[in-house]
Amino acid sequence: MAGQSCLVTNDWICGEYLRSRSHELTDATVQHIWITAVSVVIGVAVAFPLALLARRSRRFAGPVLGLTTVLYTVPSLAMFSLLLPLFGLSAALVVTGLVLYSLTILVRNILAGLEAVPQEAKEAAHGMGYGPARLLWEVELPLALPALMAGIRIATVSTIALTTVGSIVGRGGLGNLIQDALPSFFKAQVLAASVLCVLLAVVADLLLLGLQRLLTPWTRIRATHGGAGAPGPAKAV
Repeated sequence: MAGQSCLVTNDWICGEYLRSRSHELTDATVQHIWITAVSVVIGVAVAFPLALLARRSRRFAGPVLGLTTVLYTVPSLAMFSLLLPLFGLSAALVVTGLVLYSLTILVRNILAGLEAVPQEAKEAAHGMGYGPARLLWEVELPLALPALMAGIRIATVSTIALTTVGSIVGRGGLGNLIQDALPSFFKAQVLAASVLCVLLAVVADLLLLGLQRLLTPWTRIRATHGGAGAPGPAKAV
């Protein structure tokens, strides 16, 4: 019927839905961003000492890398079920699961970055009297930043996608809208929430890429001069 509401006809693209549910979409997006950001920050804080432990000795490297890989293979439903007795139906349950999933990416990239620091740079720092802590923070970590930032970018995009699974406990951000819309196949809500998830991933990746370029200006210098004379950045895995 002419002039019939797109909500009534259940169209995929519906401006009326965006206008009438803008507050709901905003709340879900804010929750999605908050859960993702907290999970990635905690993930980096946990992954960094694990990567240092794995680098320190081959005896630790195998168990650390093996455990983080196994955690990533656990299905999300099973992961949340295992964590449920500890955290209940809370945001902490979802955040903890996402942190565990992020470790395999973050630990490997941090470790790869640290191991790719040129030996001559470390020897020069030792010759200048740098101790282990100063060597790490002033030499190794800056040179490992490209790999570390690459890991954070991958982990962030992955976490944005996995956050939607938190809808099974009501803490999934935009995933809540998708789950609520599926039983009635509310097309406009499914599409809007899905598109917002994709946009979040794209914007987050671009922002982190910009931050990476800001923190590693020597990579731009090396690209300009064809790679001559600039320190070799670490490669991401």
